[in-house]
Amino acid sequence: MQNMDWDNLRFFLELARSGTLQAAARRLEVDHTTVARRIRALENEVGSPLFVREAGGHRLTEAGRRLQPQVEAMEGAFRSVARTTATPEEGLSGLVRVGATEGFGTVVLAAELARFSLDHPRLLIDLLAMPRQVHLSRREADIVISLERPARGPAVMTKLTDYSLHLYAARSYLKVHATIRTRDDLRGHSFIGYVDDLLFTKELQYLDELHRPERFSLRSTSVMAQYMAAAVGAGVAVLPAFLADRDKRLARVLPAEAGFTRTFWMSMPAENKHLARMQAVWNFLRQTAEAQRGILLP
Repeated sequence: MQNMDWDNLRFFLELARSGTLQAAARRLEVDHTTVARRIRALENEVGSPLFVREAGGHRLTEAGRRLQPQVEAMEGAFRSVARTTATPEEGLSGLVRVGATEGFGTVVLAAELARFSLDHPRLLIDLLAMPRQVHLSRREADIVISLERPARGPAVMTKLTDYSLHLYAARSYLKVHATIRTRDDLRGHSFIGYVDDLLFTKELQYLDELHRPERFSLRSTSVMAQYMAAAVGAGVAVLPAFLADRDKRLARVLPAEAGFTRTFWMSMPAENKHLARMQAVWNFLRQTAEAQRGILLP
C-alpha cells in the first residue's frame, strides 16, 4: 500500500464503517459524490472492486475485507503520532455530532455546548436533540445520550445521570378543575402524553405506573409539545423536572408522590475514544450533567 493515496484510504475506511455514502460524507464533511469519486480512484489503484452497492448502502467485497485491517493499522499509527505531536488546542478541531433526547438536549445541553464551542473555535458541534432514539450503530452521531442502556458491542458506555419526572398541570387549569389530592382524584381529568404506538422506548411509559387516563386532550411524540400544552392549561402531564420546574405557570400535582426516575446513558464507538475532540466533548458532557444535578434531581 506504499504508493496509495492516504486520503483515498481514509475515505475507504469511513465508508466501510458507516455503510452509506451519505453517512461517510457527513463524517468527512464532504459531498457524497466526493466519497464515491475517492472510492473509484482507490479501486483503480487496487485493481479490484472494494464495495458492492446494495439497497441499504455499500457492503465490502472480499478484497475490501482484506484491505480494512491494514488501513485500520495505518490509521492507528497516524493517531499515535498525532497524539504525541499535537498541542491540546490543535486536537480540538473537527466535527463532533452529539445525539440526545429532545428535552435534555434542548434545555440542558444546548447552551452549555454552545459555550464550549465558543471556547474552541476550530471545533464544530452538531447537537441532534430529537424526539426519537439516535442510533450509534447507524453512525447517526459520534456520542449518543439515550434512555436505554446500550447493548454490548464495540462501544464505550457510561451512566451519565439519573433525572426525575413528576406530574404537572398549569395553575390556571388547577383553579377551574376538581381538586387533586390522591391518585383516585385523577379520574375525570384531561391528560397530555405520548402517542403509545409511536413510543421509541419503553422508558417513556409513565402513566401506566400512575393512572390510566380516560381522556387525552393532546398526545404528541414531542416532550416539548407536551410541555407547551400543559403550560397553557390543556391538562395534566408527566414532565421532566428540569423542564417543568423552571416554568412558573406550572405546578406539581400530587407533590408528595415520589414521581419517576429515569437514567441517561452515554456511549460512543470504541474506535473514537482516543480522539482528542471526542474525549473533550465526552468529559464536558459528564461535567455538565454533574453540574446540573440540582435541576435533574430536585
